[in-house]
Parts: sequence; C-alpha cells; structure tokens
Amino acid sequence: MRRDFVLFVFGFYEAEKIKMDIHEAKFFKEFLNMTFLSYSNGWNERNGGNMSYRLSDKDSEEVIENFSFDRDWAEIGASVPGLKNEYFMVTGSGKYFRNTKSDPENNVAIIKIDDTGTKYKIVWGLESGGRPTSELPTHLMNHEVKKKQTDGRYRVIYHAHPVNLIALTYVLKQDTKVFTTELWDSMTECPIVFPKGVAVIPWMVPGGREIAVRTSELIKDYDIVVWCFHGAFVSGEDFDSAFGLMETVEKAAEIVVKVRSMGGKKYHLSKDDIMSLAKPYNVDINGDLVTDI
Repeated sequence: MRRDFVLFVFGFYEAEKIKMDIHEAKFFKEFLNMTFLSYSNGWNERNGGNMSYRLSDKDSEEVIENFSFDRDWAEIGASVPGLKNEYFMVTGSGKYFRNTKSDPENNVAIIKIDDTGTKYKIVWGLESGGRPTSELPTHLMNHEVKKKQTDGRYRVIYHAHPVNLIALTYVLKQDTKVFTTELWDSMTECPIVFPKGVAVIPWMVPGGREIAVRTSELIKDYDIVVWCFHGAFVSGEDFDSAFGLMETVEKAAEIVVKVRSMGGKKYHLSKDDIMSLAKPYNVDINGDLVTDI
C-alpha cells in the first residue's frame, strides 16, 4: 500500500476522532450541570449570577467543527492581552441559569477573544440573540490574573448570590479579616478548603470597570471575593473546585447565621486550633487573617 495513501487514511481517521458534537463534550456537560445545580441551590434566581470557563486546547480542538465565525467582533470593555485568541464558554446576559441545561443554544455562548485582547466574537450559542454576561469584563480580567498566577491551571470564574453569605454582609463588619475568622471558626473544614481566606468588597455598582479592577486586585491573593449586599465571585481550577468552594463558604455562612440566631457563640475555635490544621492537611493557612475570637 502506498505510503501517501496510508498517511491520508490515518489523517482522516484522526480528524474524525477529534470531531465531536458539542453537546457530548465533557466541559460542555459540566458547565451546564453546574449552572443548573447552582440554580437548584437557590443561588441564581431569575437572571442573577454568571459563569465562564476558559477552554483548553483539547476542548476547542474537539468541538471547533461546531463553531461559526460569521458574527461581528464586539468590544469587551477591558483589555486582556493575556487571553488573546482564547475561547470561553459563558452564560448570556439576561438569561436564566434554570434554562441553560434544557436550552443551551439560546442561553449560553462560546466566544473567542481577538489577537489584541480587546474584542470578542460569539462563535457558538445565543442563537435567538443577546450577548454574553454583563459581567464579562470582570470575568475576563480575573481569568487573565488567574491564568498568569497559576500557570494556566485555573479555568473557571463563577458568580452567584448565596443567601446566607449575603445576609452576613448586613451584620458583620465588611472586613476581610472579620469575615474570614467568622467563617473559619464556623466549621473545621473551612480553613482547609479555603486557607487563603475570603476577601470582602464593600458595595459597588456591579458590571462596571471599577468592581472588575477591584476584584482582579484581590483575586491574586484569594479564590473567593464577597461583594457586599450582592453575592460572591469565585475562581477555581475546574468546575468541582469552584462549585465546592462556593458550597463550603455558603454552608459556613449558614452556620454563622444559625449560631447568631441562637444567641451567639459559647464556644469557638482558637487561633491555635485553626493553625494546627495546616500541617496534617498540608495547607498554608494565612494566620494573619485570624482576628481575636
């Protein structure tokens, strides 16, 4: 058999092997499952909250046959040169998390960033019209920070409205140390799951450049940022780690709310107790964030 024919057949086989219906892609299924779980937990009412995932090279290679590049470029509203030519799966502006799983074509999108890092193009989804989440500048600015900081490991940015965490922003001092101490003290698992602590931003107008810049400054040191009277902004390596972080912080907040409703603490973890978790669980707990309990 001629060598060039063998190479042609092998090349055709490889192309067919890579080509995939986007609905069958692992990242696609996980994205939709997480948005629906978040809605089911009551964290993303109506069109509240948003999420984005930075596709890996393997992800995009598998599903690129599903993409169309006919739509126009649009301004991001921020400059993210560190994300040039990358693909992102994002929720749509004004779209409901509860509809993403049943109708992804009209509620989510995959976008491509141009080679300047200032524009994006929808290459899949939002077929009935619309645009990516209004928080897109915040998402992309924070993706850029986390990509550089973690050598590309972090791929998920997730914003939700967890009830108990928001409630605490009305009663606790809006301070990173105060919030971190209260949440770490609520449940032994917490200093292990989020040893860097929880950052807090007093209320700001959502969707604008100011909150995007402030969040991107804090996300360098924290994986979760609390937006007072609004919700939380989480980053993670994958869907499980991002969702699990939000889940743990919200459970801790619920415990704090219940303890306070029962008259407050009679017992608590000491700073030494919290710091003693670092060695056996091999985590670097930021002891500077523990206030006097």
